[in-house]
Amino acid sequence: MEKHNDVVLSQADLEKELKTLPGWEVRDGWLRRKYVTPGWPHTMLLANAIAYVAEAAYHHPDLELGYAQVVVKLQTHRVKAISDSDIALAKAIDRVAMWKPEDGSPLTGYPKTWVK
Repeated sequence: MEKHNDVVLSQADLEKELKTLPGWEVRDGWLRRKYVTPGWPHTMLLANAIAYVAEAAYHHPDLELGYAQVVVKLQTHRVKAISDSDIALAKAIDRVAMWKPEDGSPLTGYPKTWVK
C-alpha cells in the first residue's frame, strides 16, 4: 500500500497559499472555486479535463456541475482537512481551466468568454 505524507495546512499557511490562488476560497472546511462557462458543452469539457488531471495526480476533488458552472471542492479525505496536496491540485486545475492561447499564437481561442 502507498504511504501518503499529507501536510495539513495551518490557518496561516492556508491564508498564504490562498494569495497564490485567485478565485479560490475556503468554505466549510473545503478549498473551493466556481468556474463559470459559456454553457453545458463547456461545463462537461471542463469537468472531464479536471477529472483527467485529478486522476493523473491520484487526488480527487468533489465536483458540482450546473448548466454553465463547475464547482470544485478539495479536501484531503483521509485527513479530513486541507493539505498541501489540495493546493497542488488546485494549481494544476487552474492551469488547465484557465489556459488560453498566448497573444500572437496561431491559435485564436474560443470566441466567447470561456471560463471565469
